[in-house]
Amino acid sequence: MRELKIFSGRANPELAGSICEFLNLPAGGINLFDFPDGEIGCKIEEDIRGRDIFLIQPTCPPVNKNLMELLVMIDSCRRASAARITAVLPYYGYARQDRKDEGRTPITAKLVANLITRAGADRALTMDLHAAQIQGFFDVPVDHLYAAPVLNRFFRSKGLTSEDIVVVSPDEGSIKRAVGHAKRIGGSLAIVDKRRTSAHETRQENVIGGPIEGRVAILFDDMISTAGSICGGARLVRDKGAREIYVAATHGILCGPAIARLEDAPIDGVVVTDTVPLPPEKRIDKMTVLSVNQILGEAIKRIHHDESISEIFREEGI
Repeated sequence: MRELKIFSGRANPELAGSICEFLNLPAGGINLFDFPDGEIGCKIEEDIRGRDIFLIQPTCPPVNKNLMELLVMIDSCRRASAARITAVLPYYGYARQDRKDEGRTPITAKLVANLITRAGADRALTMDLHAAQIQGFFDVPVDHLYAAPVLNRFFRSKGLTSEDIVVVSPDEGSIKRAVGHAKRIGGSLAIVDKRRTSAHETRQENVIGGPIEGRVAILFDDMISTAGSICGGARLVRDKGAREIYVAATHGILCGPAIARLEDAPIDGVVVTDTVPLPPEKRIDKMTVLSVNQILGEAIKRIHHDESISEIFREEGI
């Protein structure tokens, strides 16, 4: 693996470090810095000519700074004659702007894909996109990974039976995800009827399916942003008689009032992964953070050796 080099941006160096540790590789030397006027500078500190380069940089908040830093890193590697550059995006920012829901608005998810491609990335590696069709926004190959095996393993370790569990989709867009989890960990399926009242507010009106009363409800989503939807869904299933409630998501963005909402909601546990960094102020007592370093590391190794990515998930049936 001597031709493989992994470099980390400043968005999530802890995850990059754990991926390098899993692969038994040193992190590549890179100097990222800010000029006094806020511009981003980059210097690759070692020879990468003809190397297979992986740049680990989730475009999480601050989204624009982390995105620009990724573009600068890609350009640095391209001008240093890297053989291939893979943008590793454990979290893909702007993913929710994936269509025109009204007139005279952008499709920013496509714009960001264009920027990454034009900067010089030869392929992208990402995890749990908000909408799977975003893969088609890129004009280069995209490998789309899932954190489901990590989340499912955690809940299976609790020793719950199918009669104990009800898997809840917090909205109609997450039904397919909920069905997949229910197949792996067992249990019945329920769906929260969510209505969007504005760009920032939603209303949860009813729960379809079940049964819920006396069961352990697990709400799965791709991300927890302001936590309004997931907490509203938790209150609904508590009203329906759930004895325990867990919420689980790949990306713990946790912006705005998210922490306060999670602490106040009738939730027994919050489970997220380390695709985005979680500083101490974003951690609460009932939160568990799982690592996706092995899935990402295995994918990087397989891409480098031109091996199948889908084999990673075959045992899980995804």
